[in-house]
Amino acid sequence: MLIKRLTVIGVGLIGGSLARALKRAQACAHITGCAPEVKELKRALTLGVIDDFYTDIGVAIKGAEIVVVAVPLGAMAAVFQQLAGHLDEATVVTDVGSVKSRVVEAARRCLGPYLPRFVPGHPLAGTEKSGVEASLVDLFDGHRVILPPTAETDPRALAQITKLWGQAGALVEIMEAARHDEVLAATSHLPHVLAYALVQALAKMEESGTVFRFAAGGFADLTRIASSNPALWHDIVFANREAVLTMIE
Repeated sequence: MLIKRLTVIGVGLIGGSLARALKRAQACAHITGCAPEVKELKRALTLGVIDDFYTDIGVAIKGAEIVVVAVPLGAMAAVFQQLAGHLDEATVVTDVGSVKSRVVEAARRCLGPYLPRFVPGHPLAGTEKSGVEASLVDLFDGHRVILPPTAETDPRALAQITKLWGQAGALVEIMEAARHDEVLAATSHLPHVLAYALVQALAKMEESGTVFRFAAGGFADLTRIASSNPALWHDIVFANREAVLTMIE
């Protein structure tokens, strides 16, 4: 499948890695980046991750066959709201958010008649780093991507996004949004909560400097993800708080 034009909204670790992977597969003729920060977009252009960029969503998605929304969870609804007034009837929209019930709610509220062309998605791959410079061409190789289509999702749109992730090297699985959120609460969200909590607890110890000086490989293995973007994980944990609280219990 050759995509003539793909727009990635949010060219960070995930959006940038997807663009790199699709370029490697020669699956896209043209990739447009979109984000509010010009500096990050210019860096993505310099690195060859994207072919051009715009800060205006309406302009960035013009003529796009597929739009990938790769912004933090807390910004997803606002992006959907902006998309609604500019989408072409044939454009397929997907996302990479890690709490699918929340994303589907926002899409249903904001996209209206375009909902059949929306395919929720979540790649189970990443690192504790962020930004386009952290993006990797092989980030998704052999990793699963979960697609939880809505009741309204057009099967043809689902097939397009399934093919897209396959070209990026990923293994696609279909799963209901609620089940996805339960699974990710256990396998991703809870581990982040534990890592942040442990680092915070040790930082509050009276002689934390001494404590951290003796931290070795086991501590590093357990707490590596605590260096992930805290604002991003704040949004994720609170969006999936019921399932996360169940896992904490």
